[in-house]
Amino acid sequence: MSIRPVTETRRAMPVMEGAGVHLHRAFGFQDPAELDPFLLFDDFRNDRPEEYLKGFPWHPHRGIETITYVLAGSVEHGDSLGNTGTLGAGDVQWMTAGSGILHQEMPLGNAKGQMHGFQLWGNLPSNLKMTAPRYQDVTGAEIPDVIDDDGTIVRVIVGEFWGRTGPVDGIAADPQYLDISVPAGVKKTFRIDTYRRAFAYVFDGAAAFADASAPVGVLLEKEVMGQEVNIRDLSGNRTLIRFGTGDEVTVQAGPDGVRFLLISGAPIAEPVAWHGPIVMNTQAQLQQAMRDLRNGTFIQPTH
Repeated sequence: MSIRPVTETRRAMPVMEGAGVHLHRAFGFQDPAELDPFLLFDDFRNDRPEEYLKGFPWHPHRGIETITYVLAGSVEHGDSLGNTGTLGAGDVQWMTAGSGILHQEMPLGNAKGQMHGFQLWGNLPSNLKMTAPRYQDVTGAEIPDVIDDDGTIVRVIVGEFWGRTGPVDGIAADPQYLDISVPAGVKKTFRIDTYRRAFAYVFDGAAAFADASAPVGVLLEKEVMGQEVNIRDLSGNRTLIRFGTGDEVTVQAGPDGVRFLLISGAPIAEPVAWHGPIVMNTQAQLQQAMRDLRNGTFIQPTH
């Protein structure tokens, strides 16, 4: 067994998307090889309705899959194929855009005006770029929770873990998507397939992700008052942790415990031509997608 080293710790950055939605972006629109097969990850947590209610009006997607996981509030969605619905707290939607779809997503707060969820973009391999679009809408009640003896809780959204299988299947990147809560002070190790790219995203509490046997965090060099010092990094709220190769991730929960997403997937390792929500393999394919949008042929006929 080998513990995956932490290659980078990064705070999610505030951005504005859609018609004026304030959110935090952990990664996206950077080097697509960085976390291949994943392209973008947004945390759209917000307690101010005026900063999210205008939502994400009609926009296109092609060549990718979008994964929306709602924790608080709800998201109303509709698309060019006539699909409509509402994602509530705990629900997941996995949309395979494939050859092309136009859709909108309109977040709504809960009774306290709170909205919280995540959206992850997964790339599609070249042989599936123009596949027929499809949805998988999964209610929170369908997602299995596994509780370990030490109080650790794992929600298995996609993939197999601790003998349970998540309800979302047939995804190109064959990912594992886990929502993990570790109680205060507990040290825990989680298995990940060696050949997958993996990252964690801390959204509640704090924890040290260890790349050695020491349980108190990752040793980092930082400058403090002009002096180089070694400190232990305790990754806190809205923090992305990227891992190197190995087959285990070890976490030491902080004094208030920690809740984080642990996501991994098999790299596609293909060229990427990327413009906004359209991701193809070549510039020629990207230009064709733009022409399709202009001339009204972006939505492919169903067979």
